[in-house]
Amino acid sequence: MRTFLLLLILSSFSSIFGQKTIHKIYNSFELNDTRNISIYLPKSYDKDSISNFPLAIVLDGHKLFDLYVGTSNYYSYQDDAPEQIVVGIDMENTRINDAGYNITTSSLTKDSEQFYRFIRDELIPYVETNYKTSPFITIVGENVTANFITHFLKEKYPIFNAYICLNPSLSQDIISQIQSYKIEDLESEDNTFYFYISGNPNNSEKKNKKIKNFGDFMKSFEVSNFNVVFDEFLTSPSSSVLGEGISRAFAKVFEIYKGITTEEFENKIKHLSPPDAIAYLEIKYLDIEFLFGSNIGIRKADVFAIEDIIIDKENGDYLIDFGKMILKLYPSSEMGHYYIGKYYETGKDYKSALRQYRLGYGKMNPEDPNANLFYQNIERLVNRRY
Repeated sequence: MRTFLLLLILSSFSSIFGQKTIHKIYNSFELNDTRNISIYLPKSYDKDSISNFPLAIVLDGHKLFDLYVGTSNYYSYQDDAPEQIVVGIDMENTRINDAGYNITTSSLTKDSEQFYRFIRDELIPYVETNYKTSPFITIVGENVTANFITHFLKEKYPIFNAYICLNPSLSQDIISQIQSYKIEDLESEDNTFYFYISGNPNNSEKKNKKIKNFGDFMKSFEVSNFNVVFDEFLTSPSSSVLGEGISRAFAKVFEIYKGITTEEFENKIKHLSPPDAIAYLEIKYLDIEFLFGSNIGIRKADVFAIEDIIIDKENGDYLIDFGKMILKLYPSSEMGHYYIGKYYETGKDYKSALRQYRLGYGKMNPEDPNANLFYQNIERLVNRRY
């Protein structure tokens, strides 16, 4: 890759509750010009030396950056999405040039081609080199910049996992362009992709019709790992559409990160066999770590969600596999020992069960309110003859 020049001219920091936003003015080789960039680092960034963080590139940063960061903080606080590094590009005075397209051919203009390469070849490599990013990258645009980001779908090797297109001002032959991008090839990628589109009830009838046609077209792709959501927003007030659109996009883009929901259990887990339920849980958290760089450990609520399947089906024979899986992925957890102990206790091998319960209890903090409850397993078996 050609060496690029991103010279820091000005850097300022603001820190609130451990969060930090770095404001920079860059001199770009591709643009032969400067751009104002804001880089938001989440509160865990400096505290966590192990985790990496998903990256979001937000165009129209003067308008969308704070809105996206606020939504990110809310969802991460609710444990419904990982914390993210957010990079906003201020385009208040450059939007038309940076994201424009040829009115005749709908292809990017010379200026917007340069801006495209700036994002692909300069900005993303710079952030990935200097900050702890995970492989999962989102790009966000609104109006003309929402149309602009669709051009990244043409890359042979995908750059972005998620595209958030808010009320796009679409080029004339957008559908023909997308058809030329071979979206079907994404299915061969060992990865997951999301495409979110929203409208606005205050648009002209012509614009909303174009957005609807585009949304319906994108939803027509039958590509298993390419997830498309189209929200028309026929009744939402215009002032709330951007915020609601970003929020709904978050709900879809980071759905795998969330704990197991009732819908997920009913549709994907309930009828699984014990080994398949164990595999589902293991893969879910391996995917979270790979995509988002977050080794969050298996949530206890998710363990409990499949517990009945493991205990009630096939005579509880897979309790030991369940426990070993937890110990393998999360060796510091007491829960693996609990399920292995329960397996042995069910088979009346009380000596082995007691050993597992003691190992599990030894890993717990005595101040943990669940420690006394866990110790009851030991008390139950300690006086048995074995």
